[in-house]
Amino acid sequence: MEKGRAFVLRLETGEVLHEVLENFSREKKIKNAVVTVVGGIGEGSRMTVGPEIPYDSGIVPIIITLNAPHELTASGTIFQDEEGNPMVHIHGSAGRDGKAVTGCLRTGVIAWLVLEVVLIELIGEGAVRKTYKRTGMKVLEL
Repeated sequence: MEKGRAFVLRLETGEVLHEVLENFSREKKIKNAVVTVVGGIGEGSRMTVGPEIPYDSGIVPIIITLNAPHELTASGTIFQDEEGNPMVHIHGSAGRDGKAVTGCLRTGVIAWLVLEVVLIELIGEGAVRKTYKRTGMKVLEL
């Protein structure tokens, strides 16, 4: 894939990160991208921090909800699913008062004060998020 357009976004307090990125990608007709995020996320933000163990009978995510604003750094990708919808996969670390939590941000990270995104479009074909039968999750297939 080749580098395409580059965008810088500033999210407003209360906006949900993955929703903003997917809507923006749809509006700008972005099929593939890499993203970097830095800034603040608010109370009520949710992160997936791993699967419950054992997971032989299915994957059950462990989701935590932040009880106060945190600082965030994250990176991820955007690729379309089988229906042509842009789908974000982004992981990051959020910290507050010397403690951190790391995980997937797709469950609902909420912008707080300053949340900045650099999105770089990738031009090319062949990458798509397809439903993986064993887990029901949409995973990248090349």
